[in-house]
This record gives sequence, structure tokens and C-alpha cells, in this order.
Amino acid sequence: MDAITINGVAVDGDAWPTPQLAAVHELLRQRARALGLLADGASNADAERAIERTLAEEVAVPEPTDEECRRWYEANAGRFRSGDLVCARHILFQITPGAPVAAVCNLAETILHEVRARPDLFAERARRHSNCPSSANGGSLGQLQRGETLPEFEKAIFDDASVGVLPKLVTTRHGFHIVSVDQRIAGRQLPFEIVKDEVAAQLRRRSESRALSQYVRVLVAQATIAGVELEGATSPLLQ
Repeated sequence: MDAITINGVAVDGDAWPTPQLAAVHELLRQRARALGLLADGASNADAERAIERTLAEEVAVPEPTDEECRRWYEANAGRFRSGDLVCARHILFQITPGAPVAAVCNLAETILHEVRARPDLFAERARRHSNCPSSANGGSLGQLQRGETLPEFEKAIFDDASVGVLPKLVTTRHGFHIVSVDQRIAGRQLPFEIVKDEVAAQLRRRSESRALSQYVRVLVAQATIAGVELEGATSPLLQ
């Protein structure tokens, strides 16, 4: 793979789940420096705080109206149920600083194909490979309800009615997950009045995602970038 540079600054793409995320993070770091929010030689923690402040100051996120919230609720009523439970297991392949991301992903894909073909191996593979404390219990996470897991993990286990080992890896900030949905217990529909704050929060997150994507596109257009394609890239803070 070609070396990644952002405005002449070399970027270590291997330290991130994707080279796109590495490049976008560097774009945001450079913007924070340009605004005087980040000093030369600052620590990684200082850089993260400066990026957060940069986004807070430069990215406007509109508040959803009551009408927008109600329309969203009506179009996505299935998401707002009380008591929906999923009994799930997972195998976590954790991404840590300096970890060879591609190698970790390849191992996760290999184990995924194996347990898809032989679901009876799931517990043993979880005990051997998972970086989660649940590995001691064969990867069991028990009964999960909405709001108890990361958004991308929740989407994977609640957005359809399938049961068994999910066909694709689930990627979160912790790493790559192989997920098995063992049982679904249906709940009941919640009225809009009860969930309107949750609806507003979801719409706000969607607006934030769009605003951040547009902001990053502006930075990309103004930068000199080599070694990576950033069309459609989003902020790593949303991953």
C-alpha cells in the first residue's frame, strides 16, 4: 500500500482499523493546530481533546423539531419497543494501539467462517480467542435489551429477526465481533409520547453524522492527500 500523507505529513495507517480513519484523524488534528487549539509536541490525549473542541466549535448540529421526531417514529416504529430481548454470544477480536489490524481482521474472518459452518464450535472458539471477559462463559452476553450495547452492536442484533451466527463481523471501537443471536423475545410497541426524547436523540445523532461528514469533505477538498481515497469519509469520532 502506498504511504499515506496529509499535507505532507506521514500517517501510520496500520494503527487504525482503516487507512481512511487514520487519514481523517490527521486532517482533524491539523485543523485543530491551525485554530491554535493544539500545540506542537502535544500528547495524544491533548490531540483528542483538541479535535473534540474543534468539532464542537466548527460543526453546527440542528435540533430536530417535534414534527420531524414524530415522522421518524412512525417510519421506524419497530425500533421503539419495550421488552425486546436478545440472548447473544460474541467472540471479540480486540484492536489495541499498535495491533496489526489486518491480521486481526483476517483471523476474525477465518473463525467466523468456521463457526458459521460449525456453530457447535462457538463456545470453544470464544474461550480460546475472545478478548472479552465473557470468553470464560463461551462468549455469552446473557439477555440484552436496547440501549445496553454500542449502537453498531445493537443495530446488528436488533435490526432483523435472524437467529444464529451473524454472516458478517460486527465492527465497533473495541474491535471485530463474531456474534451469535441464540434467542429473541418480543416486547410491545411504545407510544411516541414515551419515547420522544429517545427519538430526538437518534435524530440528533443522524444530524451530527451528516454535519461531520460534510465538515470532513470540506477539509478533504482543501488538503493535499496521497495514498488513500477519502470520498465519503466520516469522522473517526463516529465509529
